[in-house]
Amino acid sequence: MSYSRYTNKKPRQYEPQMSVIISPPDKTLLVVVAFLVILGLMAIFSASAPKCMDAGLNPAKFLLSQMVYLVVGYIGLKFLTNYDYKNLVLITTPLAFFVILFLILVNYTPLGVTVNEAKRWIGIGMFQFQPSEFAKPAVIMLLASAFYKNDNIMDNHKIVYYFLPILLMVFMIFKQPNLSMVILLMLTSLVMYLSAGGPLKVFVMGAGIGAFGLLTAGVTQLIKPYQMSRITTWLNPESDPLGAGYNVIQSMVAFATGGFWGVGYGSSKQKLAWLPESHTDFIFAVMAEELGFIGCLLVIGLFWTFIHRGFLIASRCPDMYGKLLAVGITFSIGFQAFLNMSVASSLLPATGVTLPFISYGGSSLMVSMWMVGILLNISKKRVKKIRVNANVRHL
Repeated sequence: MSYSRYTNKKPRQYEPQMSVIISPPDKTLLVVVAFLVILGLMAIFSASAPKCMDAGLNPAKFLLSQMVYLVVGYIGLKFLTNYDYKNLVLITTPLAFFVILFLILVNYTPLGVTVNEAKRWIGIGMFQFQPSEFAKPAVIMLLASAFYKNDNIMDNHKIVYYFLPILLMVFMIFKQPNLSMVILLMLTSLVMYLSAGGPLKVFVMGAGIGAFGLLTAGVTQLIKPYQMSRITTWLNPESDPLGAGYNVIQSMVAFATGGFWGVGYGSSKQKLAWLPESHTDFIFAVMAEELGFIGCLLVIGLFWTFIHRGFLIASRCPDMYGKLLAVGITFSIGFQAFLNMSVASSLLPATGVTLPFISYGGSSLMVSMWMVGILLNISKKRVKKIRVNANVRHL
């Protein structure tokens, strides 16, 4: 009998069916990350070599240190590319526990290292790392575990096992203080919630509460004086050209000097003595001076491609858990890159976040590589639409 005899609907010529296929990891994403890492190593050596030579150190000191972390990050990337991402549910709670433990060690023990009025690092001998960087994958994994079945945020089980650890991490990171990381984690949480199908009104309420909280924090002096100074200096850097506005002004000089083509790799003058943190927070300004507008466009294009591929991987993933992981990872890395480049170009006030894959910082590089490994693993499983002939006669 024909299909139309049993239904009142006219049969379609083709009906799409969904099929899950296993494919190799996303090669475009892998190439983009490789280019970003190579550009980062080149920029770190160029920006840090003069400072090392002035201090009588090996000119490649920071480059070699970054390469050690790169090796560790690559090993983790390879492992996570082949480790089924669905099994990450099992290690989510232990990871969150260890991140909270390390954040406690930073804030309340002598192991915490203070740099530029912020206590964000743990120092054990010659080994030093930043636990707040590990909060990024921990929060993403917690939220993916909480939302992949439903988006109800008032479930008591979720509040205890998922949201309470996130609040503890955010509180201790804010206490360091590291307001930029708090903003990154909260925005990532909101984006993942909306991606899980959460109501828009909750997003609006969360944004309102967050804005009110920031205003209240400013009034009650919870925001440190140097953080308020960053905002006022951003609006008028010339008011304190040798103090709070110094970094912003020197960064703008680097952009202006670079022009369209740049002054050439290794030829930056701002990195010699005028631009502090040239190999970390303001490395994009050094790249702008040496590689010009063309170099900046290349870096922005690579991050744009990264974001496009990440969201494409999320859209093709056959399960909600993988979709949420992909969205969280893509947004976290992409928004962090936007923050850093915006600060270097004076579009936003100074935040203190690194440029993923490029800035000097072992913790940032390792965590970014590991998150890319998870993203590559998710890209191996994707949905494929298959069109089949619906005019099939059944016996």
